Amino acid sequence: MKRVVVLVSGGGTNLQALIDAKARGELPSAELAGVVSSKEGAFALERAKKAGIPTEVVPRKAYASRADYDEAIIAALERFGADYVVLAGFLYVLGDKVVENYDRRIINVHPALIPSFCGDGMYGLHVHEAALAYGVKVTGATVHFVNEVTDGGQIILQKAVDVLPGDTPERLQRRVMEQAEWVLLPKALELVCSGQLEGMK
Repeated sequence: MKRVVVLVSGGGTNLQALIDAKARGELPSAELAGVVSSKEGAFALERAKKAGIPTEVVPRKAYASRADYDEAIIAALERFGADYVVLAGFLYVLGDKVVENYDRRIINVHPALIPSFCGDGMYGLHVHEAALAYGVKVTGATVHFVNEVTDGGQIILQKAVDVLPGDTPERLQRRVMEQAEWVLLPKALELVCSGQLEGMK
């Protein structure tokens, strides 16, 4: 079983999707070994504690440089013995050193169908605002490996979600979470931890 550490910054809804999937027996190859938050008081920490998962806070503001913060994140991942890392609403772009240390071992869930509405600055509600402004009729979510390009790593899974008349960014965000993100993330993590993606390059 692979040890998985989840990086969070906020409410932790995608973390909860993993916790629930584990409880349902849908993550037989993954152990949720730890949760690391970039913010004190993130509700995701409460979700982890309730599920009995160890937590650690590595606040971004405590580190003078990006390089120092990356070193701190690597140290936290090593303390938890991370085999794989999941970015679940982690509002910080990991530096090259972290990505290199965990090459093809970090996965991220993005609330759009990459390559649409992705890249620097495209996170949270910004993604759904952009989708509505552009007038797309279909959006969705993508789980992908993390590389040195924001949202640029190999796609693992995608799922489409319809945009409905009268959608607000908040309403669309919720539908994409429920119908795509929370479904895809556990599936993708199991694919990766079970070794089923080893042949994919």
